[in-house]
Amino acid sequence: MKSGTSNATQAGSPQALRSYDQLPGPRGVPWLGNALQLDVPRFHQQLEHWRLEFGPLFKLQIGNRKLLAVADHHLIAAILRDRPAGFKRTTRLEEIWLEMKLPVGVFGANGEVWQRQRRMVMAGFNPALVKSYFPALQTVAGRLVGRWRRAALAKEDIDLQADLMRYTVDTIAGLAFGAEVNTLDSSGHVIQQHLDKIFPALFRRVLAPVATWRLFRSSGDRHLERSIAEVNAAVAGFVQQARVRMQINPSLRDHPRNLLEAMIAAADLPESGIDDEQVAGNVLTMLLAGEDTTANTLAWMIHLLWLNPEALARAIEEVNRVVRDAANPTIDEMAQLNYVEACAHETMRLKPVAPIIPLQAVRDVTIGDVRVPAGVIIQNIMRSDSVSESHLPHVTSFQPERWLAGVDGPGAMANAARRISMPFGAGPRICPGRYLALLEMKMAIAALLGNFEIEDVATPDGREAKEQLAFTMQPIGLRMRLHLRIDVRGG
Repeated sequence: MKSGTSNATQAGSPQALRSYDQLPGPRGVPWLGNALQLDVPRFHQQLEHWRLEFGPLFKLQIGNRKLLAVADHHLIAAILRDRPAGFKRTTRLEEIWLEMKLPVGVFGANGEVWQRQRRMVMAGFNPALVKSYFPALQTVAGRLVGRWRRAALAKEDIDLQADLMRYTVDTIAGLAFGAEVNTLDSSGHVIQQHLDKIFPALFRRVLAPVATWRLFRSSGDRHLERSIAEVNAAVAGFVQQARVRMQINPSLRDHPRNLLEAMIAAADLPESGIDDEQVAGNVLTMLLAGEDTTANTLAWMIHLLWLNPEALARAIEEVNRVVRDAANPTIDEMAQLNYVEACAHETMRLKPVAPIIPLQAVRDVTIGDVRVPAGVIIQNIMRSDSVSESHLPHVTSFQPERWLAGVDGPGAMANAARRISMPFGAGPRICPGRYLALLEMKMAIAALLGNFEIEDVATPDGREAKEQLAFTMQPIGLRMRLHLRIDVRGG
């Protein structure tokens, strides 16, 4: 976008433009707007439903906050590319984040602070460096196999999302920070319990029309404050431990063994403008975002594979063929799991863990044929065109083949799917951890399919898994039963 005008503008002349106030939208009430209509755990589904009623551009209001919902992938891509100049994280998010005493990392930062932190974080997420951290990922995947083996032998149901949260917490703590948390081998998972409170509370407060927690601190608010204090203390400990290691062994500045050491080395460069509080903010960001997004995508992916036996059989065949030793997969083998990666992309198309991306207009802009004043909050509806028959064939079906350009899928379809489905965002603020996230997913799926046979993946009532939005979108109640696999590959 240039000069305050979206390059996705569809109007033919200035006279054809609509004002924000002329847009359709659900009818609200004075003072509160649409606040009383919001079902927070289903907010993404409400927006998707209203899109069918009001079209790809519609308005709503929460208290005195004006929102514009955008459900056109061309417009969304243009908005995401016009960051940080035209759009930013919302002022509301920044305000609540700081009020909760959370250190600011690259996820919530704006402007020059974001640019400085982005350089530091990208240094840590360099794919070459991530490869050097791979042994830590192997260790955590081995623990996941051990945990599931114990459940299989005991014929116990596995709380799928909870176990995958343990896996991602252990991965981030070990691979990113060089810390041994090891929630997979313990019955308790203190840091995970604390982390799990933060994003849901943040999401509720961002959407709340009235800041009731400022008027009255409930027991839940007090528990949240204690959890944040515990997490901040753990994060500060990770940073301090890394600094001690780097002081004892200065070679770690040139050859870091984990993401945190790489970030500290980048932060300590002259004129970086980064202090330890900002490093801590990015440690917290990786813990929160790395836990929720990857774990929820994996849970949805396993569920969708179970519901689609042909896709599951093909994924099993690929893992059997590519991974020679299921107890010790290699990074080169992970790079060859093309179909498993396609399953991840197809899962993120159907079940995006970030189904809405809220941003705020920094200046007056034009989006489509609508003049949008500075300050309006843009709710980008990510799962609209990606499940529309107007853009992709067989959109409701789980078809990983659509992502296999140059392998055995039509290139045009794969390219279209990539343009329409943007699970990692787009533009300058595209997710810096996407390579690591896909690697984590492939490792977990290889661990599952290489060591076990799936007996069942279902909810306790046998119904379809419900979607719940708590900053990220997660499945509710998925349980998995496994059998130990009898490996006949050796003859």
